[in-house]
Amino acid sequence: MLNLPVLTFVFVYAGDPTPTLQELAAEVSHGKIAANFVWILLAAFLVMFMQAGFAFCETGFTRAKNAAHTMAMNIMVYGIGLLGYWACGFALQMGGVGAVAALGGTAPLTSEYAITIAGHSFGLFGTNGFFLSGDAYDAGVFALFLFSMVFMDTAATIPTGAMAERWKWGSFVVYALFMSMLIYPIFGNWVWGGGWLSQLGKEFGLGHGHVDFAGSSVVHLVGGVAAFAGARILGPRIGKYEKDGRVNAIPGHDIPMAILGVLILAFGWFGFNAGSTLSGGDLRIAVVAVNTMLASAAGAVAAMVAITQLRGKPDLSFMANGMLAGLVAVTAPCAFVNSTGAVLIGLIAGVLLVGATIFLEHRMKIDDPVGAISVHGVNGAWGVIAVGLFADGTYGQGLNGVAGGVRGLFYGGGFGQLTAEVIGAVVCVAFTFTTFHLFFKIIGYLIGNRVSAAVELEGLDMAEVGVLAYPEFLPPTPAIGTTQPEVVPVAATSPVPILSEGLTVAEANAG
Repeated sequence: MLNLPVLTFVFVYAGDPTPTLQELAAEVSHGKIAANFVWILLAAFLVMFMQAGFAFCETGFTRAKNAAHTMAMNIMVYGIGLLGYWACGFALQMGGVGAVAALGGTAPLTSEYAITIAGHSFGLFGTNGFFLSGDAYDAGVFALFLFSMVFMDTAATIPTGAMAERWKWGSFVVYALFMSMLIYPIFGNWVWGGGWLSQLGKEFGLGHGHVDFAGSSVVHLVGGVAAFAGARILGPRIGKYEKDGRVNAIPGHDIPMAILGVLILAFGWFGFNAGSTLSGGDLRIAVVAVNTMLASAAGAVAAMVAITQLRGKPDLSFMANGMLAGLVAVTAPCAFVNSTGAVLIGLIAGVLLVGATIFLEHRMKIDDPVGAISVHGVNGAWGVIAVGLFADGTYGQGLNGVAGGVRGLFYGGGFGQLTAEVIGAVVCVAFTFTTFHLFFKIIGYLIGNRVSAAVELEGLDMAEVGVLAYPEFLPPTPAIGTTQPEVVPVAATSPVPILSEGLTVAEANAG
């Protein structure tokens, strides 16, 4: 990679023995920027491929009668979200980011709406780049858009797992627009677009401000909290809980598919984390990639040990989610910590995954079919807190306008960086939960969030997306309660309660 500018120079100037210094400098600069373009686009392509991983993982962990619906959400959250982000999300998030030298300067992105309070500037959202038009029609801006968009897509996809098997299609469509056009971009601006959380160091002396290298808070905590708000309002799937609160397992229909999805996600994560350097010439990408790999392994091992201690068996779903938990947790600190720190972060993430999953399911009665809230929400918060603890000061010089490298509590950085990370996490939870709680309440009133009990018992495939994932095994129009072994047979007008929910079908539909 270091030889690329030289090779370019030889090709261009082989016939001219006397290039000027300005011509040589321009050619070298062009070669470096071109290499950065190739790197960021390649990384973005890897992150986009993670959508396949999410689709396989979520579909495998849910039931066959809902497989087409779950797959449909995974493909259309990409399509709907992309257009929403193109229309206004990108402008709100990155319209005021300022110069990104690695991508040619991205000069048009310099317009940030900010307010001043007590002499301190608080950037709230960008104001340039809507529809990628006008002066945003720029190669560097387009490269940044593509990379930023696939990160948004990851955040938007997370609730499709937590809310699977009972989410009404119309509500999902409006959600995809709301997430991509408003909520993700606004919080993303506060951290990555030059907004106020990134300036906590410069304005208030709190380390380098809220630092999130690749998205533990911006992507995963936002997605996890949105998933929590949605799953809480939707309520559990029919048959998940007995009257006395006992939990019934609802197994997924294709565990090998789910594990393949997890491995695809782990592969794509190298683009997610290492790509966030935005520079193919930044040799820190090797540290980032190795830390990412180590944390994923540590998360899987820790989850395996923890669930074995609790239940006597190394549950495969917990091991898979433990790997994802390690990846989520190391996403924020991956560039700032050494390998020992990465392993410790992954180990803690695996234990948190097990504890949070059991707590949410058994104590809070939150039904999350794929464990998305624990994987992304809980460990997204842990990831940014880990920056404030384990950052060793060897990277991040000048980040967010603060001199020196990012340094956490355990490496002599004091409590400043940790405080900024905690503030960012608290703000993320409060902002995301409040907005999505209100959103789902309003949508529930207008068009409804949950399918009817009859549709849920039959399966969402035909009723919601018009196709069966497995027509060979499930008839096109199954009779309610007669083809699903996981529920008690019940007619649509029967007064008999659905399992032990204590509700008749009519009552469940009304609710």
